[in-house]
Amino acid sequence: MKRLVLSVLGLALVFAAITLLALEGKEVVVVRTHAEDGGWRETRTWVAEDDGAAYIEIANPQRPFYLDIQRNPEIELKRGGRIESHRVVVLKQPDGHLLIRRLLRQRYGWADVWIGMIADTSESLALRLEPAHTP
Repeated sequence: MKRLVLSVLGLALVFAAITLLALEGKEVVVVRTHAEDGGWRETRTWVAEDDGAAYIEIANPQRPFYLDIQRNPEIELKRGGRIESHRVVVLKQPDGHLLIRRLLRQRYGWADVWIGMIADTSESLALRLEPAHTP
């Protein structure tokens, strides 16, 4: 019995380590949204680019930071030691979903496949980040 418990614990640790590596192994950005209480909500997420635009994914439309964006699409993006102001544009379905899934799969590879086994992204939304201030 002790051997079985140790084996299960070992497998759980391996699963957790692979998941952490998948989530944090490549670029992770911080999206700062205006929370309902007036403060900032910070959410760590992946980012992808296409034709010079940055995109993030909302895996589930009930995510608190997406609810913040629906109230106020002005966000800040912490990336590479810089903070940039953006306005979020939700892409139409199903094209937005197909685009973000393709971009994240290309950018994050095996990590995207691994996380896809844990999180349901079948109805995810693509958000394009447009610069808040254009010259």
